[in-house]
Amino acid sequence: MKRRTLWPTILTVLLPAALQGQRGDPVRAYVDAHQPEVIGELVRFLAIPNVASDSVNIRRNATALLEMMGRRGIRTRLLEGGGPPMVFGELPAPGARTTLLIYAHYDGQPVDTARWVGHGPWQPVLRDRALERGGRIIPIPARGPFDPEWRLYARSSSDDKGPIVALMAALDALRASGRAPRVNLKFLFEGDEEAGSPQLERIVREHGALLRSDLVVMADGPQDPSGRPTLVFGARGITSAQITVYGPNRPLHSGHYGNWAPNPAMELARLLASMKNDSGRVTIRGWYDDVLPLSPEERAAIAALPDDEPAAFGFAVPEGGRGVRRLESIAEPSLNVRGLSSLYVGPQARTLVPDRAVAELDMRVVPAVAPERQVERLMAHIRAQGFHLVSEDPDSATRAAHPRIARVLARESGYGGIRTPFGHPVARRVVEAVRAGSALPPVVIPTMGGSIPAAWFPEVLGTQVILLPTVNPDNNQHAENENLRLGNLWEAIRTFAAVMEGTR
Repeated sequence: MKRRTLWPTILTVLLPAALQGQRGDPVRAYVDAHQPEVIGELVRFLAIPNVASDSVNIRRNATALLEMMGRRGIRTRLLEGGGPPMVFGELPAPGARTTLLIYAHYDGQPVDTARWVGHGPWQPVLRDRALERGGRIIPIPARGPFDPEWRLYARSSSDDKGPIVALMAALDALRASGRAPRVNLKFLFEGDEEAGSPQLERIVREHGALLRSDLVVMADGPQDPSGRPTLVFGARGITSAQITVYGPNRPLHSGHYGNWAPNPAMELARLLASMKNDSGRVTIRGWYDDVLPLSPEERAAIAALPDDEPAAFGFAVPEGGRGVRRLESIAEPSLNVRGLSSLYVGPQARTLVPDRAVAELDMRVVPAVAPERQVERLMAHIRAQGFHLVSEDPDSATRAAHPRIARVLARESGYGGIRTPFGHPVARRVVEAVRAGSALPPVVIPTMGGSIPAAWFPEVLGTQVILLPTVNPDNNQHAENENLRLGNLWEAIRTFAAVMEGTR
């Protein structure tokens, strides 16, 4: 029997705006006529290296942003916090009663230059299709039209310099057609998001009045694979920890000492196995205690979306068994083993009992689940398995007194998760504006599994957050050969223009 869902009803409630005709749309006409200028501005921006630790070039990026924004009449300033500056801008709209703060980041992940094919990460090139499908490097034309399937390859082309340039082009398109934003706009562009946003909390607390708005719109992340406009109402937070389990005070010959000296790799394996059951549920006491359940509307939104096929990712059955939906799983806290280490493998393997074994964990959190509380629960679980916890490598007296020793090092303080209610009035108007500006109905998702440093806005300012991702999902963000599909860039300009003009 075909399953019925509430999604058509939800769309009727959330998205009442009529479909805007695509033909004769002046924003579309502007984009079509000015593709070379948009690409030119983006290429120049992409050519500036933007790893947060490269202080000289990160300042060049900030200066470039000030100039780009200043040309559009945006009042700009730098918000300094001791590292890469935040670039702030403000563009009031006469008579507007609603203010949107649009966030993106201008820094990018570190690079392994040797893994970029045919060019360096800050040497933008155009390919006639995706590299994985045999895309060839082609000259960047001086005139349009640009094929929407062409890809621009460079670090941060999609994450987030492409969306930043699309925001600027959206302002150009509105003004060229004699229109203007109908909401007050504020912009916050961060320079060390990929380094964990170490300054963001302090900046939000120190500049609360400046950053205050009715809604934060984050222009980050990939669009739904369907190609439909995508709005995401939440994201998980994150924290991480390193666990070291100790064995003998030096590696020992496995023939002479094996079966006698305790093996820390085996101890660590048993410890990690104790943290999850066969259904993939975390067994650490209290792990799920603070989780806020999804609302009926959020569950209906998930049920209306197609689920991911495990076979596409190379495995047969999800954690928890067949029928477990990914979007439901990511609405809960996670415990992930992201790396293991203990002496040698492969050609370097040796007949030794290791002296230590190390596991790196990341722990995603959802709203109301505090990152520091999850670390405390993790440590309590390790103690309950019979381990004596230390804060540094154990000395000989500690080793002699305790049969099981472990160190837990919190790798980062982390930040919390967010989830904006579907009924938030300004968020609903943003959804309506996106719906009105597109030929396709948008995908509305309660939460995404990834983490963004957004919790400080609701926690400090009381301002809710939604995400408006626009880039292609196969963009290779954070990896080599990052790219932006040009069709997504053109659509992003139209989407941002619709939000600026249609969210009243």
